[in-house]
Amino acid sequence: MRKIYVAGHRGMVGSAILRQLQARQTTGEKIELITRTSNELDLTNQAAVQRFMQDAKPDEVILAAAKVGGIHANNSFPADFIYQNLMIQCNVINAAFEVGVPKLLQLGSSCIYPRAVQQPMPENSLLTGVLEATNEPYAIAKIAGIKLCESYNRQYGVDYRSVMPTNLYGPGDNFHAENSHVVPALIRRFDEAARSDAKSVTIWGSGRPRREFLHVEDMARASLFVHELDKGLYTANTEPMISHINVGSGTDMSILELAQMIADTTGFKGKIETDPSKPDGTERKLMDVSRLANMGWRAEIPLEKGLKETYAWYKTSKDIRS
Repeated sequence: MRKIYVAGHRGMVGSAILRQLQARQTTGEKIELITRTSNELDLTNQAAVQRFMQDAKPDEVILAAAKVGGIHANNSFPADFIYQNLMIQCNVINAAFEVGVPKLLQLGSSCIYPRAVQQPMPENSLLTGVLEATNEPYAIAKIAGIKLCESYNRQYGVDYRSVMPTNLYGPGDNFHAENSHVVPALIRRFDEAARSDAKSVTIWGSGRPRREFLHVEDMARASLFVHELDKGLYTANTEPMISHINVGSGTDMSILELAQMIADTTGFKGKIETDPSKPDGTERKLMDVSRLANMGWRAEIPLEKGLKETYAWYKTSKDIRS
């Protein structure tokens, strides 16, 4: 019986990972799933996390808990983003080690890479340049998580891995009017515009920056794939001192192209305008996913199909428009 603690099981990625593990339970795989809500366990509280780990004693940990948000949120709450993410990672990773957890997977973000970096972005470009200013505090926290895992591996011989996803979207996303990522933000705005028969929608920035998008169910599959991959195959496809793996679709598009696709999905017929006075963020963010492909994994859900599924979920879900 594998005892797996999924931290952040109510978040978009954590809930998708939990669903996939629960599906395995129904087919007879012997897995005991351990979860705690944020009300039950504050992951920024070191003593509380240590007590929990001592009581639960999981065999494996999947760390999907994090404070996340878009450009506006990162600009508005930089202290929250760096502090909470640092504390969550330090507490969970160290407490897992102290109780003897041999396998751990933590989820990071593509924002760890420098602003001016070769495209697609390979894993070995980490720490080779200056970070994008709009999300630097969050990026530094996620880089620290990678280095925590690397350091525990080097010093203690455990198997702690990190996956770095591209921009994620899908059911369970945050559709907050100001603090959400680009896909849910645009879905909400174009849906509201379509229902009110608005003549135009203005998107942040120039619309020129290019982004890569991955459906959360693909991310959950990739996370479990990497977590469970034979150690020999995993290390054969990573370089010394690089313990993280990029996860993405391998394709990108401009924000304006994304906006048009979402407008079509929601039925918005008006004009799409841009606001260059708002920040664009990094010019392009496309992941080099060749290592993961060499290991045997590729994304399966096309963006157009994924957006339709996400929009359908958005329309039928309650209490997500706050």
